[in-house]
Amino acid sequence: MTNESTALIIGASRGLGYGLAQRFLERGWFVIATERQGSTRADLRQLAAGQPRLSVETVDIDKEEELHALAAKLSGRQINLLMVNAGTAGDAALPFGERLLAVMRTNVIGAMAATRVLSPLVRAGGAVAVMSSELASISGNTDGGWEPYRSSKSALNQSLRSFAAESQHAPWSLTAVAPGWVRTDMGGPDAILDVETSTNGVADMLLGRLGKKGIAFLNYRGETLGW
Repeated sequence: MTNESTALIIGASRGLGYGLAQRFLERGWFVIATERQGSTRADLRQLAAGQPRLSVETVDIDKEEELHALAAKLSGRQINLLMVNAGTAGDAALPFGERLLAVMRTNVIGAMAATRVLSPLVRAGGAVAVMSSELASISGNTDGGWEPYRSSKSALNQSLRSFAAESQHAPWSLTAVAPGWVRTDMGGPDAILDVETSTNGVADMLLGRLGKKGIAFLNYRGETLGW
């Protein structure tokens, strides 16, 4: 792709989303990065203040009307990559059922709403991706744990496969991304990867998905994972 390529990264105020915004800027792309209204994290806007290739928009994937407003605002822009990163592990203090409902609301309903509403902005030969997890793999679940986050990411993958089946003639690829266990607010200090290592790998893998069709479940090293 040329240096006029544009990535739309949903959920980029911190962690992996912020790291991906940095990685694509480093690769010469334009980046449209989103945060939620009232975000207290200043990193993204500080980066945008000194980086003309970065613009910041506001959207909450739990509010579909905000997704439609963003789509209308960006209508006519040539988007090469849509990366839906926004997600949550939920509040550990909540009872299991309440926490499960909360993470399903954001990680599945919100993420798929963002995918469905914003993917029409992606030009032919581009790529659409959602941030999944190795924990989403049902066939790879031998240890348990990380519930209900694990179940929400499995449901996201299932929904993405349904979307792929319904969009067989879409002119872009679909990817469920497993970034590895990363030292973010969600991953915690004991995680084995830093943000730069993970997001460098994810960025390179997504660049490899440009110009392709169909769906894949890939980790940050570009390796195929079992659904």
